[in-house]
Amino acid sequence: MSISINSLSVEFSAKSLFDNISYIINPKDRIALVGKNGAGKSTMLKIIAGLQKPTSGNVAMPRDTTVGYLPQHINVSDTSSVIDEVRSAFSHVDKMRARLDEINNELLTRTDYESDAYQELIETMTSLTDRLAIEESENFEAEIEKTLIGLGFLRSDFQRPTSEFSGGWRMRIELAKILLARPDVLLLDEPTNHLDIESIQWLENFLITKAKAVVLVSHDRAFIDNVTNRTIEISLGKIYDYSVNYSKYLVLRQERLDQQMRAYQNQQKMIQDTEDFIERFRYKATKSVQVQSRIKQLAKIERIEVDEVDTSRLNLKFPPAPRSGDYPVIADNVGKAYGNHQVFDHATFTIKRGEKVAFVGKNGEGKSTLVKCIMGEIPFTGNLKIGHNVKIGYFAQNQATLLDGEITVFDTIDRVAVGDIRTRIRDILGAFMFGGEASDKKVKVLSGGEKTRLAMIRLLLEPVNLLILDEPTNHLDMKTKDILKQAIKDFNGTVIVVSHDREFLDGLVEKVYEFGGGQVRECLGGIYEFLEKKKLASLAELERNTIRPVADKTPAASKPKEADTSSDAPASTAPAQRKLSYAEQREHEKLVRKARKKVEEAEAEISRLEQEVADIESAISAGNPPADIYDRHATATKQLENAMSLWELASMELEEISR
Repeated sequence: MSISINSLSVEFSAKSLFDNISYIINPKDRIALVGKNGAGKSTMLKIIAGLQKPTSGNVAMPRDTTVGYLPQHINVSDTSSVIDEVRSAFSHVDKMRARLDEINNELLTRTDYESDAYQELIETMTSLTDRLAIEESENFEAEIEKTLIGLGFLRSDFQRPTSEFSGGWRMRIELAKILLARPDVLLLDEPTNHLDIESIQWLENFLITKAKAVVLVSHDRAFIDNVTNRTIEISLGKIYDYSVNYSKYLVLRQERLDQQMRAYQNQQKMIQDTEDFIERFRYKATKSVQVQSRIKQLAKIERIEVDEVDTSRLNLKFPPAPRSGDYPVIADNVGKAYGNHQVFDHATFTIKRGEKVAFVGKNGEGKSTLVKCIMGEIPFTGNLKIGHNVKIGYFAQNQATLLDGEITVFDTIDRVAVGDIRTRIRDILGAFMFGGEASDKKVKVLSGGEKTRLAMIRLLLEPVNLLILDEPTNHLDMKTKDILKQAIKDFNGTVIVVSHDREFLDGLVEKVYEFGGGQVRECLGGIYEFLEKKKLASLAELERNTIRPVADKTPAASKPKEADTSSDAPASTAPAQRKLSYAEQREHEKLVRKARKKVEEAEAEISRLEQEVADIESAISAGNPPADIYDRHATATKQLENAMSLWELASMELEEISR
């Protein structure tokens, strides 16, 4: 089922956002929509989703095509539990059954077996049968559980009311519902903004192995490189379509831009020569025919455009850092609890002057909470010392949302600038791509990336020596992220970065602090060295890690260096186990046998279904198969997939019990 975008044009305030764009989304495409902030990526997703009308053109998709759309921001008001809210993803099953009945009744009366319309009905019926096989299966609960755990929820979260969760976690619930619905096309607008590294890796694997067509907007380079096989760039109202992932697209794009620039320069020279000729001979009667010919020639020229924003001009540079003490941050047994919930405890570490470190871990494990402790915004236990002459520059996750939407870009900076800097506000705004009329825009009309850039400018106005950046790359386009990364590298002060963006952290930080299980652990080395040590690359390892081990109360960062840097160091160290009694041993053995039996039963069911699928495929190959054989094949294939899911869960349970 292909989706066709035909001659799409969109205009805002007489300005063209899209100009006669056409392309096709094929069933197995995984497309990255890229372009600078404000190019229209989110608008394109809304139009495909049917939430916004174009000025002209249309989006044509076959009947019964299902679309799952995740926007950047959502407003939810549900009051059910997490598990009940996610179960609502299957509420469309009755509609699918009704449509399948319609198709079956229609096929009984039709005789145009060779026609395209008949084949399209067969394909639709197969697709519906395929989806119903899993959604009507008793195993859909296992799929819900796997999806929620993959997105970072604990089993203890399943029965909690959704109203207890923050906006980022509510977005994960919406994402879970969309993924479980198995739509024909997934439209994802910045899906990684509210996910941690582990959940991003799980989502990557899901999209690669289970999704159908995907169109996504993301500024996480590692994520789109791993997931996509096609890149569509939106630039100057047009699109450039590349059948490659993002990294290969960058190479091809540079070649295109070089050719475009050469063509532009050649055209400009020709225009200048023509204008010189006209000006030189305008008043000579003997040349009037040639002059008029040249004037007409100029009028007919279709001017070559190059991207009006040269992002190489964005030279972000933090002011020189005033010298601070040798140790800007010293934490000694720092802890923070909310009521009975201990977010973390016994955090002991020292950050030296000039170090650049990352805070990583699942959402809710305390990264932003510890930042607030360092900032002195919330009370905590233990001792936390901020070094001599430390001046902190803080960029919070919600910094962009704190801007006053009713004032202009210029006034936003003018109100915080002091001294000589006020005479250079226009220059600074221009360097951050807010030149000309853009500086007079009201903040409320800016895109998410533009607001983030504006908030970053405010951070640059005051010299600091300790930068604390909490998710600074959310909503920034990739070019701006690269420039921000280089500016942080060049900064001669101390930096703490809270981020889930692996590409951004790679080569930037030399130390990683992992938050999890109520502890803060130090890992020397970069982000990919940390991930290698944690062995988070495989889905199975990720799902096993969702069961939190008993936390060791010994502060990890205060242990000998050999223990800190060992690649085999476990995520947490359990206290010495006492010897089990005979009765406890018998009970444990019973649980192990029961879990092993479930694994064996799942393996037997997989073998049976594999044989069933093979038999059906043999019957199809033999020719003249029964009329319902394609339905049987789709059902058996989906049952096999369900059985694999059950085997995966049973194997995880056996491993947990065995440990």
